[in-house]
Amino acid sequence: MRILHVSDCFLPRLGGIEVQVDELARAQRAAGHDVTVATATPGPDAGRAVPVERLVAPLPWELPVGRSLGPLLEAGKPDIVHVHAGAVSPFAWRAVRRAGRAGLPIVLTVHSLWGPVSRSAYRALFAGWTRRPGGLVVTTVSEAAALPIRRVVGARAPVRVVSNGIDLAEWCRPPERMPRPDGRMHVVAVGRLAPRKEPMTLLRLLREVAARAPVRATVVGDGPARARMERYLRRHRMDGWVHLTGRLDRPAVREVLAGADVFLAPAARESFGLAALEARLAGLPVVAQAGSGVAGFVESGREGLLGRTVPELAAALLLLAADPALRHRIAAHNRATEPVRCTWPAVLSAFDGCYELASAKTALAHL
Repeated sequence: MRILHVSDCFLPRLGGIEVQVDELARAQRAAGHDVTVATATPGPDAGRAVPVERLVAPLPWELPVGRSLGPLLEAGKPDIVHVHAGAVSPFAWRAVRRAGRAGLPIVLTVHSLWGPVSRSAYRALFAGWTRRPGGLVVTTVSEAAALPIRRVVGARAPVRVVSNGIDLAEWCRPPERMPRPDGRMHVVAVGRLAPRKEPMTLLRLLREVAARAPVRATVVGDGPARARMERYLRRHRMDGWVHLTGRLDRPAVREVLAGADVFLAPAARESFGLAALEARLAGLPVVAQAGSGVAGFVESGREGLLGRTVPELAAALLLLAADPALRHRIAAHNRATEPVRCTWPAVLSAFDGCYELASAKTALAHL
C-alpha cells in the first residue's frame, strides 16, 4: 500500500506528534508498505529510513503553513492519505481538503484535545465535508479526545480511537533504582515546556508537596515557558531541589526514569500522554489528571493515582511520599503488565482497518 503521511510539524522539531508520525511511518515501512511523509517543517533528512517531502513555504519564523500538496498527490498517487492534526494545523487541514477534492481515501488523526476555540474552527471546516467525493475516517488517541471530536463531526465521518504506539522492548525493563540517602521521593516530569502542558501548575504542585513531605524533582524538556519556570524556581528558592535538564534524547530520558520514584503529568488537556506511558512502562507510578488521555492507560490505584483538581493531585503525591509500599506495589504491577493496545502490532492493525474503511467509503462515493 502507498501511504502518504501529512503533518504540519515533523522531526527535527521534537514533540509528541513528530515522534509518533516518524515511528508509525517506520513501522509501516518495516511491515512492507510504501511510505512517504510530507511536512511543512524544514530540516535535514540524510540517512532517514522513510522519504520526507518538505513542502516549506518561505514565511517568517518558519511557520508550518507549507506549499500545495497537489503535485505530490498527482506524482505519488497514494492509496491512502493519512493526515495528522493538532489543535491548529493549517497545512494538515489544507491536505484534507486537497485530498478530498482528488477523491482519495483519507484518515485524519487528531492528536490534541480540542478546546472551545478548536471546536468552533473545526465545526466550520467540517460543515462542507459531505460534499467531498473522498472517504474520510477520523481517529484520535484516547476516549477523552474523541468526545469533543464526535460532537463536531457528527454523522459526517466515523470517529475511532487508535492508541499511540510504543516499542515495549525500549521501555519495559526493571529500572536500576538509585539509592535515596536523603530519603526524598524523586518526582519526574517529561514534556515540552509550553503553556498547554501546564508547567507552572507542575511547579506549584511541587512547591505545595515539598512544604509537607521530603521530595526532589527533575523536569525534562524545553520550550517557551522555561525562562518563566526558572524565575519561579529562583523566587521561591526551589532551584536547589528542582532540576530543569532541558531537552534530552531517549537514552538519557530512560536514565532519568531509572532514578525516579513517581512520574507527574498535571496537564488537564493531555490528549494521550506518551511520556506518561513511557514512565508507566519503566515501572513508575503515574500521577495525572483523571479527565485526560492518560486515564486511558492508568487506572487510579493500579498504574498510578488520578485526580481532577490540583489539590487532589497534591494529595496523591503526598500519599505516595508517605507510603513507599504503595509506590513499590504499583511499580511492580506496571513492570509486569503490558498495555497491549499500545504495541505497534495492535496500532498497525487498527490503522489498517481504518484505511480499509476509508477506501470502501471512497469506492462507494464514486459509484
